[in-house]
Amino acid sequence: MRRLRRCKILATLGPASCDKETIAALHAAGADIFRINMSHADHAGMRERIAMIREVEQDVGRPIGILIDLQGPKLRIGAFGADSVVLARGAAFALDADKTPGDATRVHLPHPEILRALEPGHTVLIDDGKVRLEIETATAECARARVIVGGRISNRKGVSLPDTEIPVAAMTDKDRSDLEAGLNAGVDWVAVSFVQRPDDVAEVKKIARGRALVLAKIEKPQAITRLDEIVEMSDALMVARGDLGVEMPLEKVPGLQKRITRLTRRLGKPVVVATQMLESMIQSPVPTRAEVSDVATAVFEGADAVMLSAESAAGQYPVEAVATMNRIAEEVETDSVYRDVIAGQRSAMPQPTGADAIAVAARDVAETLDLKAICAWTSSGSTAFRIARERPEPPILALTPNRDTARRLALVWGVHAIVTKDASDIDDMARRACKFSNREGFSKEGDRIVIIAGVPFGTPGATNMMRIAFSSAEN
Repeated sequence: MRRLRRCKILATLGPASCDKETIAALHAAGADIFRINMSHADHAGMRERIAMIREVEQDVGRPIGILIDLQGPKLRIGAFGADSVVLARGAAFALDADKTPGDATRVHLPHPEILRALEPGHTVLIDDGKVRLEIETATAECARARVIVGGRISNRKGVSLPDTEIPVAAMTDKDRSDLEAGLNAGVDWVAVSFVQRPDDVAEVKKIARGRALVLAKIEKPQAITRLDEIVEMSDALMVARGDLGVEMPLEKVPGLQKRITRLTRRLGKPVVVATQMLESMIQSPVPTRAEVSDVATAVFEGADAVMLSAESAAGQYPVEAVATMNRIAEEVETDSVYRDVIAGQRSAMPQPTGADAIAVAARDVAETLDLKAICAWTSSGSTAFRIARERPEPPILALTPNRDTARRLALVWGVHAIVTKDASDIDDMARRACKFSNREGFSKEGDRIVIIAGVPFGTPGATNMMRIAFSSAEN
C-alpha cells in the first residue's frame, strides 16, 4: 500500500476506534501510525489495542507505528464545600495547604511543590485558563492571589502555571508503570507530556534503552526557553497546541509552530503538529474551511506528521476525519507552490559528517537527474532520517532488516519502509533496491534510482556510499 503523500498521519485510538475493523478502516483511509493516550487507557486496554494494530499490520503487509502518550503530572485544585464557587474579578483568593473544603476565598492545592515554587507576579490558570489568578504573596503554606479573570470553578479542576517551573520531573509513578508496560508490549514511540527541561526526556530515554524512540511534547512556556536543548535530547517533537495555547497567548502559537518545525527539520528530528486540526469533525462529517487551511499550513511547512486527537478517538466520523486529512495533504503536495516552500527551508550547509554530506548529495543527484526514487539501506533508520530532512522531490524508499526500524519510520516524512534481509554485497544491494522500487510502483524498467548505504552492510550509522542504478526487467 503506497501512500501518495509525504506528510504522515497520526491517529488517536479511543472509544470510537477500539475495534480491529475500525483500526483497519483508519489505516486504509490514511493513518500511518496510531496513538494510545495513557490518560484514558489502562494496561489491559493498551495491550488489546496494540494486538489489534499488529493484526492489521499482518493483514495489510505494511509496517504500522504505535505511539503511547504518557499522561504526565496532572495538577489540580482540591474540592469546595458547595462543589463549585464563582470568583469575581478583582477578588482575593488563596491557594493553600489546608485540606478542608474550599469556598469563595480559598481552596486546597494538593501540590506542596507548587506552593514552594510560586512567586509574586506569577500567573495561575484554572480550568484551561477560564479563571486567571495573579499571585501577590507566596509561602510554602499559602499563596494569596488576585482574580484577574473571574468565573465559576468546581472541584478538582486542572491548574496551569505558565510562569512557574515546577520542581518535579515530567514522569510520575503512573507514567513509569505505563512506560514499562508499553515497552514490554512493543510500542515504537513514547510521547513525554509537559516537558520543561531536557532532563525530562533523558529520564524516559534512560528507561527505554533504545526499545522505543522518545518524542517530546512542547506544551509549556518553560520548554520554549530551552527548546534547542530539548530538541537535541529528543528523537522527535510534537507541537501540542492545546496546552501551549492555554499557557501562552494564543496569537504566539502559530509563530512557535513555524519556529519548532523549522528547528527540528534543521536538526533532522521529526515533528508532529497536533491538537484541534479537524475539531469540528468530532460532530460533523465535513471540516470548516479554517480547519482545512490549518492542516494545509502544517503540510506546506514540511511537518513530518499531522495528528488527530478526539476526531478519531471519540468523534462520530473517525474514518472520515482521517480520509479528509489524507486528501488535504495529497492536494497540498501537488500544488505548484509546495516544492518552492519546501526547498526554501533547506539548510545552506549539511551537518559536517560523511553521512549527512551523502544524504545531501543523494538529494541533489536525484533531483538533477530526475531519478525516480532515493533508496536507503538502513539498519537503525538514521540514514532514512537524514534523507527525510532534505525533503527531496523523489520518494524515499527505506530497506531495513529490522521490523522495529520500519515501524518507527512510519512517523518520518516521505519514508516508505520495507522489511527485508540485509544486502550481501554491492551488486545485491543495487539489484534488490531496483526490485523493490519497481514492485512498490516508484520506478519501472529503464528508470534510474539512487541508492545510499553503509559498508560494511549492517553497521548502524555508517552511511558512506552512493550509487546510481538502472531498473531492468530482471529486477
